[in-house]
Amino acid sequence: MSSINTSEFTPSFFFLDGIPGLEGSHTWLAFPLFIIYIVTLLGNGILLLAIKTVMNLHRPMHLLIALLSCSDLVLSSSILPKMLSLFWFKDDVIKFSACLFQMFLIHGFAMVESGILSCMAIDRFVAVCNPLRYTTIVTNVLIGKMALACLLRAGLIVSPFPLLILRLPFCGRCIPHTFCEHIAVAKLSCGDFTVNNLYGLIAALSVVAIDFPCIGVSYVQILRAVLQLPRKDQFKAFNTCIAHICVMSLFFAPVLASLVLHRLHHNLPLHVHILVVNMYLLLPPVANPLIYGGKMKEIRLGILQMFEIKRSILLL
Repeated sequence: MSSINTSEFTPSFFFLDGIPGLEGSHTWLAFPLFIIYIVTLLGNGILLLAIKTVMNLHRPMHLLIALLSCSDLVLSSSILPKMLSLFWFKDDVIKFSACLFQMFLIHGFAMVESGILSCMAIDRFVAVCNPLRYTTIVTNVLIGKMALACLLRAGLIVSPFPLLILRLPFCGRCIPHTFCEHIAVAKLSCGDFTVNNLYGLIAALSVVAIDFPCIGVSYVQILRAVLQLPRKDQFKAFNTCIAHICVMSLFFAPVLASLVLHRLHHNLPLHVHILVVNMYLLLPPVANPLIYGGKMKEIRLGILQMFEIKRSILLL
């Protein structure tokens, strides 16, 4: 690996360091990461195929799950192939343009995922609090508009990230991370990257300021509605939200942990921060299809029905 240059230059490539402090464990860490990637591809692929194939799953709630699976696949595929290449084959070089593209995809689809989880909270709110009007309020057209809004929001917020990187002069090439994270790349600059720091904080807060209140208000109203039901119906009503609560917790808990660690524990080893960031980006995509497949009866039956359809076609 080339040493860090102290003079300014325009980079054509960077080096990814992986997880600083755990370099000796990279080869072994790659094995569980490879399994995670395979399970992510299979789980989300089967889920998407079932939703596409089985007519009973062409409903708004299941379409939101399909959108989440698409986001999960993009997020995992933006990170893991290069990380596995780095850990197993020491392929630490990433082109500057590829780095910016990876940065856009990772930050963008993390925001898309947050937006979809907010849409799911709204969907559950209508289903529990206004079940008689659910089919007229939450339609496939509305889900399409929500998905477009999530994509546009992420695109508008994240597009400045690569542009802000392009304006910086660089003195270093080695990114102390497993992927091209915006601030990790900005810190290689010998110029002032205060604007990058400030905009990154504003971008994160803008998403949090919209999504957290949306989810919070939805679940407060859901809880109020459920508590007014007879005791025998309470679990049945709340059971429709369990899968979404599990998925939401798995996504947001590491995000909040990362923010707290970053702000309050500056002396914490760098590899702890990197592991937490990778956790919230890589665990939800592998766990989401397992959660929905295990918690939602319609999904389980749909997957079984899909395999029966495929089997019948093969036997013809």
